[in-house]
Amino acid sequence: MAPTTQAAPPPPETIEADTATVACDGGGGALGHPRVYIDLSRDGSGECGYCDRKFVLRKGARAAGH
Repeated sequence: MAPTTQAAPPPPETIEADTATVACDGGGGALGHPRVYIDLSRDGSGECGYCDRKFVLRKGARAAGH
């Protein structure tokens, strides 16, 4: 039997952001996680290490600071 390759599952949620730095707390409440900040300036996207939410910089938003 030939080995099969499986693609990684897609992130649970993709959120568009207007700023290059976003905060994620997993949605808050009892099911949340500690707040972490994710830098999107490198390539316009990033994932939360706790909940795997994917954040992408909205089209037309500035990746760099001020």
